[in-house]
Amino acid sequence: MVTQLYRHERIRTTKSKALEVRRRAEKLITRAKEDSVHNRRIVGKLIEDKAILAKLFTDIAPSFVGRPGGYTRILKLGLRKGDAAEMVLLELVERDGEDSSSKKSAKKEVAPAKVDAVTTVEVVPNIGDGSAEGGDSEDIASEEDTQSGDAADQAEAPATTDGR
Repeated sequence: MVTQLYRHERIRTTKSKALEVRRRAEKLITRAKEDSVHNRRIVGKLIEDKAILAKLFTDIAPSFVGRPGGYTRILKLGLRKGDAAEMVLLELVERDGEDSSSKKSAKKEVAPAKVDAVTTVEVVPNIGDGSAEGGDSEDIASEEDTQSGDAADQAEAPATTDGR
């Protein structure tokens, strides 16, 4: 089952089998992080498929070099119909350069965008030039925009003078 985990990078099995496979899989990944003849022979005793052995040493283990352990994750799926065995999903965690970094960068991009929007409103007040055609309704709207912009500037002025 360890070979199947490395082949598919996630397997659906019972909880007791997953705990045993996890134990062996993590030890093999730790061995494979250092690519040497000795480590290849030790891991090769347990993984007989040469393609999976090569994938472990070239793809899987190098992606976990900066991680001190915890290469797998067990997610509970519920009970199996028939015998009510607890089913789980055993999978390799996200690698260093994959999903986790893109999620973090997306969150970081959202926060500065909100700050920039506030800064843009603060820096560029909406002031009417008074030369618009079409009557008093536009003049009133431009005066309200100017007043609301002044109120926003006055409300933020004490915060900037306190140095906070």
